[in-house]
Amino acid sequence: MNAPIVLEPLADAQCTPLDQVDVSDPRLYQNHVWQPYFARLRREEPVHWRENGMYGSFWSITKYQDIMDVETRHQEFSSEAALGGIMITDRPMDHRRPSFISMDPPKHTDQRRVVAPTFTPTNMQKMAIGTRERVRRILDSLPRNEVFDWVDLVSIEVTTQMLATLFDFPFEQRRKLTFWSDTAIMDANAGGIVDSEEKRLEILTECLETMTGLWREREKLPPRPDLISMMAHGEGTHDLLDRPMEFLRNLMLLIVGGNDTTRNSISGGLWALHNHRDQWEKLRGNSLLIPSFAQEAIRWQSPIIHMRRTALCDAQVGGKRIRKDDKVVMWYVSGNRDETAIPDADRFIIDREKPRQHLAFGYGMHRCVGARLAELQLSILWEEILARDLKIEVMDEPKRIYSNFIGGISSLPVRIAA
Repeated sequence: MNAPIVLEPLADAQCTPLDQVDVSDPRLYQNHVWQPYFARLRREEPVHWRENGMYGSFWSITKYQDIMDVETRHQEFSSEAALGGIMITDRPMDHRRPSFISMDPPKHTDQRRVVAPTFTPTNMQKMAIGTRERVRRILDSLPRNEVFDWVDLVSIEVTTQMLATLFDFPFEQRRKLTFWSDTAIMDANAGGIVDSEEKRLEILTECLETMTGLWREREKLPPRPDLISMMAHGEGTHDLLDRPMEFLRNLMLLIVGGNDTTRNSISGGLWALHNHRDQWEKLRGNSLLIPSFAQEAIRWQSPIIHMRRTALCDAQVGGKRIRKDDKVVMWYVSGNRDETAIPDADRFIIDREKPRQHLAFGYGMHRCVGARLAELQLSILWEEILARDLKIEVMDEPKRIYSNFIGGISSLPVRIAA
């Protein structure tokens, strides 16, 4: 199932009968050949029904405005885990466990409200100090004049050190957070360690047990600003240990959300600059463009490829009739390349007039709660890279993961001149 796509992507995208186009195939993203398929759907059938695809039958929502439309209609399009949740994959009923992103109001609102204060502007200012210190140590420790993996030594370290700080997790064990994050999102068909939902749960049980131990310690202490303490003392979450699988799903939401968006935008941003030298020189010449560049890197990479909803009733989207119980998939990766909403959407432009006009963080009530933290980490990293005038040479193409949910880069070899 993980074999490479043989046909030339552009030719395949054009010659495949429209009703047979299946943008759920993870190989499109692993081989980075998804663009012409979505370009065709946006042009010919932006709300597209695929019967019996690799991940069942589903509607593809591919245009920017239609995606925002679905995002804001939670009374008609549900995120509830019991109905299928937020991923195109239909997991068995006994593995459909809720977290606040896979809930509808009011429960979603109650649980999200508990962790939201972590990401206020005031807290971002406080976090910036520690983030800069960690980034400086990471950059100053990198090898010079030898090839190393940017993903391993920079992208993962920046985000995992931040996660360990947010959870007040034992710092020397921080790579467990990375491992659990990778386990949570790994496609069972990817040929990796996770080959079934049972194996995934077996691995993540260690996460549940570890975090339960931290919870037990912190619920006995006065409230503190780490995420475990906030959940232990929060009005909407203080009883989560009574529902351990829901606790685990909320943990994985926070871990994956804190890891994958930033980690893959750090890697994807460097790869984009490598392939757009004019933009790299523009950035080197004007560090004030860093916040805009960070937004463009996130849009360009689109680290969350899709989000799924389930229709609660018959409804209309883009002139198409959606039936009750239909699976509705919003392809952020496509909305972020929609020329009708984003000018020159297929170009990487770090000084866009409206750099925040993208869907990489979602939209509406489910918009990523940690979006500002992702922007902060990217901005500080590139401020410190430019301050050191690091000459980063990308040595080979990135390796991408087998997934239709996470736009992930697993390896990117680079060399920094002394």
